[in-house]
Amino acid sequence: MINNRVPNVVFKTRVRDESVEGDNPYRWEDKTTQDIFGGKKVVVFSLPGAFTPTCSSNHLPRYDELYEEFKAQGIDEIICVSVNDAFVMFQWGKHIGNKNIFLLPDGAGEFTRKMGMLVDKSNLGFGMRSWRYSMLVNDGTIEKMFVEPEFSDNCPTDPFEVSDADTMLAYLKGTKSEGVAEPRVAFQG
Repeated sequence: MINNRVPNVVFKTRVRDESVEGDNPYRWEDKTTQDIFGGKKVVVFSLPGAFTPTCSSNHLPRYDELYEEFKAQGIDEIICVSVNDAFVMFQWGKHIGNKNIFLLPDGAGEFTRKMGMLVDKSNLGFGMRSWRYSMLVNDGTIEKMFVEPEFSDNCPTDPFEVSDADTMLAYLKGTKSEGVAEPRVAFQG
């Protein structure tokens, strides 16, 4: 049976806290699936890694660029998930000038694994990472997913055809539905 809810996990995030002294005024804050998805309509996109070419030149920047158009379609938040730690995600966002996208670290890959999207990218020296996908989530319920083709471990290519911002925005506007894939495996929530 396929569950259409995002899996229950605890994300290890860093949040700015002016009460923390020094050059790094951040503290650890656990955020649950409920904290992130509860009562909100969000677009989530996941990618293999921070600082990688397609992720940095197109995937994240295009979602950031179209942020106001997503808001106009009733989206409360856009979230980028990657199997990277909070420090890497923060530096990546700062490096590429991210303004609007919530960069959600999945450092141990638990969320990605429970989504059924964890793949081995050892052929590139990455280890276990997320497959590229995007999804529309309404109050924790997955309404639609766009999963890149050729899902496999050590895939020699990095497909980027349907998890892009323009495809998701077109879907939200009701102008495109091809490329939609339902969740591939049962979630382990």
